[in-house]
Formats: sequence, structure tokens, C-alpha cells
Amino acid sequence: MSDSNTTVFNSPSYFILLGIPGLEAVHVWISIPFCTMYTIAVLGNFTILCIVKMDMSLHAPMYYFLCMLAAIDLILSTSTLPKMLSIFWFNSRKIDFSACLTQLYFIHSFTVMESGILVALALDRYVAICDPLRHSTILTRHAPIGLAMLLRGGLLILPHPFLARRWPYCRTNVIAHTYCEHLAVLKLACADIRLSSYYSLAVTFLVTGPDVIFILFSYTQILRAIFRLPTKDARLKTFGTCGSHLCLILALYIPALFSFLTHRFGHNVPLYFHIITANVYLLVPSMLNPIIYGVRTNRIWDRLLQLFTLKGT
Repeated sequence: MSDSNTTVFNSPSYFILLGIPGLEAVHVWISIPFCTMYTIAVLGNFTILCIVKMDMSLHAPMYYFLCMLAAIDLILSTSTLPKMLSIFWFNSRKIDFSACLTQLYFIHSFTVMESGILVALALDRYVAICDPLRHSTILTRHAPIGLAMLLRGGLLILPHPFLARRWPYCRTNVIAHTYCEHLAVLKLACADIRLSSYYSLAVTFLVTGPDVIFILFSYTQILRAIFRLPTKDARLKTFGTCGSHLCLILALYIPALFSFLTHRFGHNVPLYFHIITANVYLLVPSMLNPIIYGVRTNRIWDRLLQLFTLKGT
């Protein structure tokens, strides 16, 4: 007797994204903060890109890093939010198999790229505060680090969609998530997925781990330098800037780590809580990066004020 529940989709034509299971009744309400964050992320990051492009004086390594971060945030948020909102607003849950794997690649590769650019920005802050006289020279010499971080993310995640395409999928093509997260897709495969699982684990601990360690080391040295500044006002100003950077970095890594660990070990964590957390680490940094790294950078803020002043005259 055939059993529809054991049907094997060796190459499924599409997946079904459920959104946030258990909270279907409030999907529309949940979409409001998500849509607001996405709007702020798009406007903020697009503004950073436009200002740096228009002002030749901002064509320097630090601002190139900011542009890379802005472009990454635009792509990262746009690869998830439009589809997520279509689920919440129109119940449009179907996603093509190839589109799902493409989304999977974009999400994870650009997350690794963002981690790398945050390392580059931490290096910039470290040099600016701890060795200000050599800041311009050192950063110009190390400007290719940004391109290296982009290539690292693109190449390291490339095996994910190719391996995911190899596996046969059985019983269901329903993904209990708002987007095609790597481990959520792998759980649908009816094959030995240890190769994909171990590779994902290696990327997490051998790439993200050193990034976090380097960032924490950089900011530890920065804090030591701050406490050696001669005046209280200088200490407070520098500490406020670096403190906001550090909080933003934690807003990316802590939810990302929580999401990764709950997929593997958090069987008692409610599914809706895990999915909301997985969305937070994609959306919140994309919204806050242009505010904290961009608007709070004096030269970008001054240029933005000039633009509004000219429009008002």
C-alpha cells in the first residue's frame, strides 16, 4: 500500500514556508515591526552608499568598509523580507526549489561577509584610537582586507546549496520557517547529511569564532587606550562610540549563535521563539548599522546635514 506520507521528493519543484508556526493569527501584526525595520534598513543603507559616492573626500578605506557593510545589509534584508512579508500578508508560502537554495546561499554567505566587514571596522577603530598617527597609512595598506572578507564569505558558503541539491527529500516539502535557513532545509532530507552538517559546524567555529575573538581583542585594546586619554570628555565620547559599535556587534552574534545552537540542541525551545530570533539577527543589525556606523560618523552626518540644508534653501 502506498503511503503519501513517505513520498520521496528526489528533486522537489518547490518548498512551502510556514512563516511562524503557532503565531499564524498574529502574522499581520508581526509584519508591522519587520516591515518598519526593513524600510529603515533600505533607506539608511542606501543613504550611506549615496553620500559616500557623491563626496570624493569620503573615498577612503574606512568609508569603503562602510559601503561594503551597507551593500551587504541591503542584499541580506532584501533576500528575506519581501518573501516573508508575502507570507504574512498574502499567505504566499510557495518558494521554488532553486529559489530556496539561492536564498539559502545569499543569507549565509552575506552573514559571513558581514562578520568579516565587522572585523575590518574593528581593525579601523583599533588603529584610529591606538595608533592614530599611522591610521591612514595602515588602513590604506590593508584596504584589500575588505575584498578578502567578501570572497571568504562567497566561497566558504558555496558548498551549502550544491550539497543541499544532492540530497533526496522525503515525506514533506514543508519548511517550518520564514525563509530557507540551511539547517531547516537539511532536516527535510532523507539521507546521511553529516557532510553538510559537519561542514556547517566547521564554518561556524573556524570562521565566526576567530572573527569574534579578534573583535573582542580589538575592543579590549581600545578600552585600555580610552582609559589612558587625558580628559574625561574625550574618554566618554570615545567610549560612547565604541560602546555602541560593540552593542551592535553583540546584536548580530548572540542571536545568530542562539539560532545555530537551538537548531542542533534546543529541542525544548519553542519553535516560534527560535524563528523570531533567527529573523532578529538578520534584520536588527541591517537596520542599526547605518545609524551607528554611518550617521554617528561625523563626516557622513555633516554631509547629510548639508544635503538637507541645500534642499531647504
